[in-house]
Amino acid sequence: MTKYLISFPAPAMDVPAEDLAEVGEAAHEVIREAKQAGVYVFGGGINEDVGPLMVAADGTLTCGTYPQTREFNGGFCVLELPSRDAAVEWAVKLATACRCSQELREFQYDPES
Repeated sequence: MTKYLISFPAPAMDVPAEDLAEVGEAAHEVIREAKQAGVYVFGGGINEDVGPLMVAADGTLTCGTYPQTREFNGGFCVLELPSRDAAVEWAVKLATACRCSQELREFQYDPES
């Protein structure tokens, strides 16, 4: 089975304030479904109140991120699935629930993960 990252940046979720609770519940319902199906690995939202911290190979700490990374925020989940087609199906469910496009990425196989 392959692990897939399904994610979206915070600005992509352009939902009226009065719909946020409904969208949140719809997204949580998809996650509950993934858990019941046994494909859920991990997920959540990036805490935008806590800035990123770069930790260099020599242990030096710098506030910020890679220069080429403009921002990393929003929500994501990692699912372990039998095929890319199955990953697309879950991404569609999340896109529908969140009312915004989702980015789908495949993790490289790592025998130790």
